[in-house]
Amino acid sequence: MRFEGQRIAVTGGSGDIGGRIVQRLLDEGARVTVLDRTPPKGGRSTYIACDLACSEGLEAAAAALGERSWDILVNLAGVQYFGQVESETPDSLARTFTVNLIAPVRLSQAVLPQMRARGAGQIVNIGSIFGSINFAHFASYSSSKAGLRAFSQALRRELAGSGVKVTYVAPRAVKTAFNSEQVMKFAAITKTAMDDPEIVAGRIIKAISGTRPEVYLGYPEAVFVRLNAILPGLVDHALASGDRQVAKLFA
Repeated sequence: MRFEGQRIAVTGGSGDIGGRIVQRLLDEGARVTVLDRTPPKGGRSTYIACDLACSEGLEAAAAALGERSWDILVNLAGVQYFGQVESETPDSLARTFTVNLIAPVRLSQAVLPQMRARGAGQIVNIGSIFGSINFAHFASYSSSKAGLRAFSQALRRELAGSGVKVTYVAPRAVKTAFNSEQVMKFAAITKTAMDDPEIVAGRIIKAISGTRPEVYLGYPEAVFVRLNAILPGLVDHALASGDRQVAKLFA
């Protein structure tokens, strides 16, 4: 089994995707600890209750991780705001950037000393296609995930030769309770493909066990990621019609 005996911490491990990832890791022999606001189902994993959106909860989680030795940290927890950027409340804005970006950085800091000392370990950051194709009306979500991608690249370069690997995985939209009614309307208007969480969980597990530093899930989205990096104006044009239609949801 790929993860036999490995000590793995998973943030957001009680959610639709997280729960599936945790079960697959457990089935492959891993010893999994879930960090989340609600306990995971099944009772096979250990559980650290925490709220990564507040400084006290994040520091408590970092302290708990720093007290133990880990083979893999999976930063999966995330939150999303969909709407006009000027309508997002300060609390929502702070929560989005804290959970999606600051928490993965802080928890990586917590586990890195013992990983460096052993010369082995892996940090897995779950981003989003939206972090590379920055969609209108997802400004805080897209930019926080873009920051997570940048952090992953910088950390990978910093850890070169240390034995500690960094993996960035970017799924496209997923059919989960994470999506609001408005987000589902966005998907219908823009004909956005949405993947089954079971399939996404399997692909994330494959990415964790593989050797590729960055993995983008979904076609043609993975192609648009590269196109947006080279010719963003072309992607602007391709998205413009859908953006105008979606804007009517907030008129």
